[in-house]
Parts: sequence; structure tokens; C-alpha cells
Amino acid sequence: MHTNNLSNQKTINSIVDTPSQGQGRLTVVGAGPGDVELITLKAIKTLENANVVLYDALVNEELLKYAQNAELIFVGKRKGCYAYQQEQINELIVSRAKSAGHVVRLKGGDPFVFGRGSEEMEYAASHGLEVAMVPGISSSLSVPAYQNIPVTKRGSSESFWVITGTTKEHKLSADVALAAKSNATVVILMGMSKLPQIVELFKEEGKSNMPIAIIQNGTRKNEKIGIAIMSTIVDVVEKEKLSNPAIIIIGEVVRHREALLNAKNQYSNKNARLNEVGS
Repeated sequence: MHTNNLSNQKTINSIVDTPSQGQGRLTVVGAGPGDVELITLKAIKTLENANVVLYDALVNEELLKYAQNAELIFVGKRKGCYAYQQEQINELIVSRAKSAGHVVRLKGGDPFVFGRGSEEMEYAASHGLEVAMVPGISSSLSVPAYQNIPVTKRGSSESFWVITGTTKEHKLSADVALAAKSNATVVILMGMSKLPQIVELFKEEGKSNMPIAIIQNGTRKNEKIGIAIMSTIVDVVEKEKLSNPAIIIIGEVVRHREALLNAKNQYSNKNARLNEVGS
């Protein structure tokens, strides 16, 4: 039984760690939220064994140094301009895998959290490629955490929703209205263009004073943050000039950041008073 488990683990590892053979291979890899140190060791090893890397706009390009032997192709979008349409990316994966061997599809955050990684794997598998996936640290959890905002906290939140702000029809997800009725923390990705609508939904539920944080370029050197309540957040966004890529966090957990700062200040003030007495 123990031998079989080792054998199975060896098979799983070989999917990611060895160069592609035969019909080619696709490995979908999560690059994490932006900070280069938040990529996994498994992801680095996979990049080192890539023949081709197709990477998105949200990927920190410093990570490409790990793919020194690979052809690098940018397939993301910036400000609504697509380098490739999704159908073209799918075809590129298959053609490069069959001609070059091992294709790594490098995507920001975790590819299975609003990343279309699963769609690309299905397409590749239907064209005879071997497929594997290396999870990444999702921005939906790590970006708030970097700013000391937990998505759950005892006494404040017992659950959390992660919702796409914009559907494929370019409309606000109906799940936002459902989430606004709950006591859960609500994390919204790709929702900045819908912020006024989101605010109105929460106001309709009597939550004008609900804390909200917006974090742009989370975990990166150019990170920006705006914190307010629902009734004032639009003004804060305009004042701070916050825009995409950004994550919206709604809930009482946002107050933890301020509580932590207050706790640090109280400790510093207490020590300062003790030092004065001692001197």
C-alpha cells in the first residue's frame, strides 16, 4: 500500500517536473498576486523546465527569469487591448506544445480562481496534450492579507464570498446582490467599473456604514489602498485615483487593519510613558 502511494506521487510529480514528450504538454501555473516571492517552488521548477511560456498581463515579468530556456510570448490584455483572443491562445497552446514540447501557461494569482485555466486545460486535453496544473496564491486572499485585512475573523465574519464583478456579458454578477444580504466578507475581483452599482446594492441593504477597502496593484511596490465606508468610498477612489487592477473587500474585517495599528500605537505610548517615569 505504501509502495503504491509512492508510485502515484512519483507519477504526479513527473507531470510537472519533466519535459514534454509525444504530443506535447501543457502546465497551467499560478504566478501568485504580484510579489515575486509569493510564487511556489513547484511553479519555479515548472518554469525552469518549460520550452514555451505564455504569460498574462497580471504576471510579474521578473518571474520570467526562471524560464531561461523558453520562448516567451505575452498573451495578456492591457487597458482593454487584447494581444490574443482566447480562441487564439487555445490554438497557440496546442501548436506550440506539438512543435516545441512543454508549454507553460503562466497566469496571475491562482488559475482556477476566475483565471480560465480550466478552459485552456480542457481544450488542450481534447487535442491530445498531457495537462497539469500548479496552484498559485490567489489574490482574493493574499492581497487583503498583505494589508492586514483577514477575510474571516472570529466575531466579525464566519464566511467569505469571492465574486467576479463583471460577467462575460459585461454585467455585474447577480451574486453581489445576494452577498450584500449576508454577513459574510465579500471580495470582488474585476469590479472597479461596477463600483457605483455595488455601493448602491449595499446601501439598499442598510449598509451605508459598512467598511470597504480597495487595493490596487496588491503586494507590488506600486500598491495603493483606499479605506472608507460604503457611503464615502466613491469619493475616496476619485481622491486617491484608484483603478484596475484592484480588489474590493467589503465587511467588518476591514476594521482589523485599523485595530492593529491602534494596538501598536497603544503599546508604543505605554512604553513611552514608562520610560518617562523611569527617567
